[in-house]
Amino acid sequence: MLQVKVIRDDKKRIINGLRKRNWSAQQLKVLDQILDTDDKRRAAQKDLDDLKSETKQLSNQIGQLMGQGKKAEAEALKTRVGAVKEQAKILEEQFNMAKNELDELLYTVPNCPHKSVPKGKSAEDNKVFRNWNKPFPALPSDAVPHWDLGKKYQLFDFELGVKLTGAGFPVYRGQGAKLQRALIQFFLDQAIKAGFEEVIPPLLVNADTARGTGQLPDKEAQMYTCERDELYLIPTAEVPVTNILRNEIIPEKNLPIKMTAYTPCFRREAGAWGADVRGLNRVHQFDKVEIVQIEHPDRSYKTLQQMLGHISRILNKLELPYRILLLCGGDTGFSAAKTFDFEVWAAAQQRWLEVSSVSNFEAFQSNRMQLRYRDADGKIHLAHTLNGSALALARIVAALLENNQTPEGIQVPKALWKYTGFKMIKPDGKG
Repeated sequence: MLQVKVIRDDKKRIINGLRKRNWSAQQLKVLDQILDTDDKRRAAQKDLDDLKSETKQLSNQIGQLMGQGKKAEAEALKTRVGAVKEQAKILEEQFNMAKNELDELLYTVPNCPHKSVPKGKSAEDNKVFRNWNKPFPALPSDAVPHWDLGKKYQLFDFELGVKLTGAGFPVYRGQGAKLQRALIQFFLDQAIKAGFEEVIPPLLVNADTARGTGQLPDKEAQMYTCERDELYLIPTAEVPVTNILRNEIIPEKNLPIKMTAYTPCFRREAGAWGADVRGLNRVHQFDKVEIVQIEHPDRSYKTLQQMLGHISRILNKLELPYRILLLCGGDTGFSAAKTFDFEVWAAAQQRWLEVSSVSNFEAFQSNRMQLRYRDADGKIHLAHTLNGSALALARIVAALLENNQTPEGIQVPKALWKYTGFKMIKPDGKG
């Protein structure tokens, strides 16, 4: 969440940033509510500190009076101490109420977009940051979309997924399962080679963890909930991995901290109809390799560009046409200050499919998590957090299948041969 000090000291910039998110004048009034509530909190804190100081002074005086044998005077001060403590209880309740109200207000305010984020209302206003300028795959005349290829080559089964769970939960089989596993290992190897430490986090998180990265309260409707245990299935490995350092103070010399994780991901995502969500284009469970960085504020935007380079190299090795979009204010996620999306070309569908979002959250998540670093002078600051999908598999699989279909079968990109154990997907399963 945004820091109250930032809202107070740089209110004009915050207002301009939220206007990029298309916030109305009515919505912007919450900033004044935040500052008013913080004033109440600060006033209660000052009065509470004054009473604590008075209690300490009275206690010292009582000790002195008792030592001097002035028991009656000491008893009178004890009565005063009791009255002061009762006042302190009332003030502490007022302070806690103001603090809780302040937190609830702050939770409703999204991150302030970076100055380079363009204005816009929806995905239609996103800007192409890097376009594909090479030839697109040439397909045979009888080319079909990936959902038909999945049936033809028995790679995944949507009907079986419905039987076992419901719509949006495909079952991968045979060479489809091997391709899926190959991609996971390939993505992990690429991340580890780039200096990321692999971690295997839990797939269920508590409310504090989900709140730390901004999934709560903003995205609660998109998450699967285990109500009995008050746990949430993760929508992305970003959630548990970033929270590993919640409430930690990191030595500055240890920055950046780079972590990667493969996990299944679970997203409810209210359904829609049509080709946009058909097949693997939108599913409720999918595999993904995530990269997370905890970085010094002075370097975080340079690091963001490096993360774009990492994902670009992976897509080049997979020989997939891709483009990078800079998201406009209206399409930037709640917690992000700046986001780039990667889209790959699915040749049979003749459309772009999003396969990665790479974001700098600046100090927004760190403030929620109290994820800090200590500089050389001993001062403590909030770190910046970044993450990106490297990569999400369902749509990567869709594009790979569509782009590489031939009359003889589906060609596997050379980078995956040592992982799959086959170079071609054929109907008989013998590649």
